[in-house]
Amino acid sequence: MTSDDEIRSLVRQRAGRPERITEAALARRRPVAWGEQRLMIIAADHPARGSIGVRDKPDAMASRIDLLHRLRTALSRPGVHGVVGTADIVEDLLLMGELDDRLVIGSMNRGGLTGTVFELDDRFTGYDARTIADMGFDGGKMLCRIDPGDPGTASTLEACGKAVTELARGRMMAMVEPLPVRRIDGKAQLDTDPGALIRAIGVGQALGATSAYTWLKLPVVEDMDRVLEATTLPVLLLGGDSAGEQAYAGWQKALTNPGVRGLVVGRALLYPPDDDVAAAVDAAAAMVR
Repeated sequence: MTSDDEIRSLVRQRAGRPERITEAALARRRPVAWGEQRLMIIAADHPARGSIGVRDKPDAMASRIDLLHRLRTALSRPGVHGVVGTADIVEDLLLMGELDDRLVIGSMNRGGLTGTVFELDDRFTGYDARTIADMGFDGGKMLCRIDPGDPGTASTLEACGKAVTELARGRMMAMVEPLPVRRIDGKAQLDTDPGALIRAIGVGQALGATSAYTWLKLPVVEDMDRVLEATTLPVLLLGGDSAGEQAYAGWQKALTNPGVRGLVVGRALLYPPDDDVAAAVDAAAAMVR
C-alpha cells in the first residue's frame, strides 16, 4: 500500500528537488534483451486525455494516489515488463523507485481529449523523442486514429511519421496504435470491422523514414488471424476497459499468432470488476508467458 509518508515524500521532492526526477531516470536499471521475449506492459496514459472513467464509474481514475497504488501492485507482479505513461505518471513512479528493470515507454500525443469536438486532433502534447532519449527510456507510444471524415487525420499522420523517424534515429521503439474510427452521433468510436483495421495497419506501419523500430499496438477484433496477416511488424494487443471472460478469451486466442509479442493493458487490469489488481495482472501475464 502507498503510505501517507511516501506521498508526502513524493510531494516534497517535486516541490523542493525537481532535479531528482532526471537523477532517478538516469540511475534507473534498464532491462536487457527485452526484444526477444513476449511483453506484458501496463498502460497508464488515459488521464492525460481526460479519460478517467472505467465501465460504469466515470471518475474511477480520479485519485492519483489510488492509481499509483494500483500501478505499484501491477508492476510488482511476476511477468510484468514495464509501463506506458505520460511524464507526470512516469516521474511519480521514478521518484517512488518503481521502474528499475522495467521498460518505460513515453506517451507522446495526448491532445485529442475524450468527448471534445477536437477529440481526433491527436496533437503531440506529451513526450518527444529527444526527451525520451535523454531520460534513458526505451521508446515512445503514439495514438494514430484514422477517420475518413475528419481532415485533421492528415496532420496526425504527419506528426506520427516524424515521431517514428526521430525515435528510430535513437534506436528506440516506436509503438504506433493505428485505429480506424468514425463519429457516431458526434462521438468518436472504434470501427471494429476487420477490413477497416487492416487498412489502418497498412497506413500505420508505413509511417516514418524506417519501420525498423516500429511495433504496432492493435485491438482484438473478429477474424484476428486475417488482420494479423496485414503486417510483419511485432504486434502488442491493447486491452480497453474490460477484463471479463470475453476479453481474456480474445487475448488468449490472438496470442497464439507468432506475430503477437504481448499485451499492453491498462484500465482492464488496474480496475478489474472485483478490484483484485494482482489477480487480474497475474492472469494476463500467464497468458503472455
